[in-house]
Amino acid sequence: MKLHHLRNATLVIEYKDKVVLVDPMLGAKGTSLPFTLFRFKPRRNPLVDLPESDEILNKVTHCLVTHLHPDHLDKDAEIFLKEKNIPVTTSIDHASELIKRGLNVTQKLEYWKEEEFLGGKITGIPAIHGYGFISKPMGHVVGFYIEMPEEKSIYISADTVYTEHVDKVLHEMKPDISVVACGTAQLDFGKPLLMTMDDIIKFVKNSPNQVLANHLEALNHCPTTRAQLKIELDKHGLLEKVFIPNDGESKDY
Repeated sequence: MKLHHLRNATLVIEYKDKVVLVDPMLGAKGTSLPFTLFRFKPRRNPLVDLPESDEILNKVTHCLVTHLHPDHLDKDAEIFLKEKNIPVTTSIDHASELIKRGLNVTQKLEYWKEEEFLGGKITGIPAIHGYGFISKPMGHVVGFYIEMPEEKSIYISADTVYTEHVDKVLHEMKPDISVVACGTAQLDFGKPLLMTMDDIIKFVKNSPNQVLANHLEALNHCPTTRAQLKIELDKHGLLEKVFIPNDGESKDY
């Protein structure tokens, strides 16, 4: 299995002839509005260019969508998915909206219900997008736990804070690779939308195996940098456990 980190939460999971695109944000740098105007500098998103990715994107056979925010499914990504008629797996909460947008939704997941997926298995995992009241307007989010024959299991926790659901996956399902969003995103009001640094450290400590950290340095409402994350992980003796990819970087597992 090979993981390709493109930008933000956009990930490609390559299993031989099966290539799964996760949460595609494919638009050019600066083509979207800022997510915050006052708490952080109001720069247009994405903050960085999409790295050269035509080769891997041309191989995509399937797509997973955790939720409908534009940093996880933007207009360019919708065009890409429609033009190539890529089969999409998402939660039952998002399926009808994606069908309205013209996407080829072939699988609608219910939480904790294991289903067949590309010759393996996939389970939808609840995700809570923010601490306190802010999670309500953020809407539904689904994480994914994927098991493929003769491959490492992977948990894509999605945009979430640390919850009992996250804890259950880490302790009971014991993924070989756990993906966690580390940007500590915040809007101009309310608490963080993603895990605080304390909860990121908790996630890494409780992960039974390797961790991939993403959702970093691509959006104006995500203040945590790769350098800051490395410093905190190092303080806790966890740095070697975590892969913090640069945009466009890949790793074999």
